[in-house]
Amino acid sequence: MEKPFDFYSKEKSELEKEATQLKRISINLSVFRFGVFLTTCILIYLTFGSYPDVFIISFLGILLFGFLVVKHLNLQKSREIVDSKININRIELEVLNRNFHQLDSGEEFVNKTHFYSHDIDLFGVGSFFQYANRTVTIEGRKLLANAFTENKINGILEKQNTIKELAKKVKWRQHFSALASLIPTKDTSGFITDWILNYTPVLSKYLAKIQIVFSIISLSFIGLISFGIIPFSILLIWFFIGLFVTGVFLKKTSNLYSDTDKVRETFKQYHVLLNEIENEFFSSLVLKEKQKIISSETKKASLIFKEFARILDAFDQRNNILIAVVGNGLFLTEINNACKVEKWISKYKHTVEKWFSVVAFFDAQNSLANFHFNHTTFIFPEIIIEKGIIKSTNLGHPLLKVDKRIDNDFTIDKEQFFIVTGANMAGKSTFLRTVSLSVVMANCGLPVCAESFKYSPIKLITSMRTTDSLTEDESYFYSELKRLKFIVDEIKTTDYFIILDEILKGTNSKDKAIGSKKFLEKLTKSKSTGIIATHDVSLCELENEFLDIKNYFFDAEILDEELHFDYTLKNGICKNMNASFLLRKMEIV
Repeated sequence: MEKPFDFYSKEKSELEKEATQLKRISINLSVFRFGVFLTTCILIYLTFGSYPDVFIISFLGILLFGFLVVKHLNLQKSREIVDSKININRIELEVLNRNFHQLDSGEEFVNKTHFYSHDIDLFGVGSFFQYANRTVTIEGRKLLANAFTENKINGILEKQNTIKELAKKVKWRQHFSALASLIPTKDTSGFITDWILNYTPVLSKYLAKIQIVFSIISLSFIGLISFGIIPFSILLIWFFIGLFVTGVFLKKTSNLYSDTDKVRETFKQYHVLLNEIENEFFSSLVLKEKQKIISSETKKASLIFKEFARILDAFDQRNNILIAVVGNGLFLTEINNACKVEKWISKYKHTVEKWFSVVAFFDAQNSLANFHFNHTTFIFPEIIIEKGIIKSTNLGHPLLKVDKRIDNDFTIDKEQFFIVTGANMAGKSTFLRTVSLSVVMANCGLPVCAESFKYSPIKLITSMRTTDSLTEDESYFYSELKRLKFIVDEIKTTDYFIILDEILKGTNSKDKAIGSKKFLEKLTKSKSTGIIATHDVSLCELENEFLDIKNYFFDAEILDEELHFDYTLKNGICKNMNASFLLRKMEIV
């Protein structure tokens, strides 16, 4: 696989050349179009009164001008797609240099009561979500956030296969995202889906047949008038009858148009996205299943969406006064288009939501695949079903730069608990977040930042950032107790990987030591596994009482009045604490 930086640099350079070429063509086309318009006007002037020359020139001139306008619109769309791809590659180059804090942070997904998301910087500025998210649609964004927080351990191998396959389809993914970026309304779960699912027809089914009969009579009248069989006044009366009939249903059709006007552009773009999915070859089971969903009807979903987009475009012609007046007076076009809209909704309302969800799924999965493509040195966890929960070498935090990251070997068996002590700033919290995030990534099917990683799937639960709440009149200690109660209740029925950072901080040292020991003893009696970081070395005595409790530490050394950290996990108990030194060093005491 090509190195990410080289690929993005090359792709960006080629796309910029293409953008320059398209811009040149666009300018030339505009000049030519103006020339056609000017030439047509001059020729019409010169041949005015000369029949049929003036009509032939007018017809050919308008036809050529119209063709050039369509050509210009298509060219404009191509330029927008290329510009979007340039931006995609530019962002990837910036992210590879760890410049990603300007991207969407997913702040609204922060949930302090979640199993782990608040504790491990999953959302917010500088978060893993901000680093990995490349979704374009709102629904895709929600699905990606859900993938990080759902805490499910089933189907990991299938998830890995999906990510591996999509990672190789870099240009397809970028083209898909570029097309999706052109969608004006990216939240399909809101108004669009609700409107379609809950829409109740307001027009009679017989109206469509009446419209056909009315149109046939109109054409018959026009034919009879042409042969002089009936007077024009008959057609005029019939014309006003048509306007009257249209007026009777005007309120209903206007309300329907008001709704469809909000979704027209979305359906135009979504049929293109569905077409991209339909025409791509996939081998992984999950992707093939998703592809099958959008081909479950008699026609392809993309064609069905395209059909609806055309119906909505025709409905939009009501704003053209000439077409609206003549069309409604002679052919009841407004009623005809409204009936077509209702017929389409009635026929496909049961499956539209599923089709939208498929697009959102690919949007979310593209972000996960993009993460894999960007991290060629990361490895996919080897799923094992044995006593070991994690057996890893050189495990590191994925958001830290390689030259600053210190990796650690880490192995923990089922129902083991590690007590980790260490000096301030020695790396305990970073290590806890590294292990936590590796579990989340493994459960999502993502590769992890390690040289090797054997993993027996397990759900995660943490308590690392408990805060008080003035609005809910909760003290810090009470908030922490609630969190610990939540953990205790959860492990009654499910095995978890538990990660705690300095529990019972809100009480005095003696009370804290007694309570922490009792809580840890309770955890060891469950079938869960975990790590507890603490400054209280008295907890380390539990290693002598329980075979499944092991002590580890992060060390700090004071050399020449300077602190030195190696950020390496070691067996044993920390002997060097640095709080007093730091207070003195910073001239606080």
